[in-house]
Amino acid sequence: MLPKELIRFKEQGRHITILTAWDSLSSAIVEAAGADVVLVGDSLAMFVHGHSTTLPVTLQQMLHHTQAVGRGFSSSKQKQPLVVCDLPFLSYQCGEDKAVEAAGSLLKESCAAAVKIEGAEPEVIMVIERLIRMGIPVMGHLGLTPQSVHNLGYQKQAETELEQEKLISQALQLEKVGCFALVLEHIPSTVASSLSQILKIPVIGIGAGDQCDGQVRVTADLLGLTDKQPPFAKPLIHTRELCIKALKEWVNHKNSRSKTPTTPTSGQVSDY
Repeated sequence: MLPKELIRFKEQGRHITILTAWDSLSSAIVEAAGADVVLVGDSLAMFVHGHSTTLPVTLQQMLHHTQAVGRGFSSSKQKQPLVVCDLPFLSYQCGEDKAVEAAGSLLKESCAAAVKIEGAEPEVIMVIERLIRMGIPVMGHLGLTPQSVHNLGYQKQAETELEQEKLISQALQLEKVGCFALVLEHIPSTVASSLSQILKIPVIGIGAGDQCDGQVRVTADLLGLTDKQPPFAKPLIHTRELCIKALKEWVNHKNSRSKTPTTPTSGQVSDY
């Protein structure tokens, strides 16, 4: 699937579904579930690598995970979900050339067909324009941007009229420079709904209400694999608890079985 097909989905009124994957096992599951897009999100820094934020994950690690995601697909190339990879912290904030090299390596060495970039500051806009001119499709991301955690925290964004006006202006700018879709995270649903009507590109919500053109969720949250989830991603199944219970039963069963000692007792001589 080409990134621009998501715009056609919006024009047809078709809801867009995006789920994250981080290895071949998760991508096989997400593909089988029928998601339109697989996002290799930098959130894997937290639930895969154990970091407290997304900031520590490197470009090389994102490439490694995206390559693994590609190996999990079983359908033909034409029928596989669109793969979008997050550009990690400091891979695009340090200038256009570095950003092109980073994004280009993901598209060249993995199954990714597009990248996602957070923010719409003037420097970021320049980077996005350059990437698109170089033939690299870009998905935008506004609202709660996790790479700015030390400035924003994890609380809801764009709650004042001034902040909402700024966000709408930034969204229009991202569309103007050529983003093929826009993620809106943890903002008032009224703002997200309005932008879905205003923008020609699809608006993908996460914690932004149900009136967006599509939704994105962290698969580990929906499956209940993490020990806690954000308020806008309640688990569909408590997989973590089920796994612990099943494995604990296996461990207890093995520990309860009587077994003849294999260590030679005093006075015995080993044959080896």
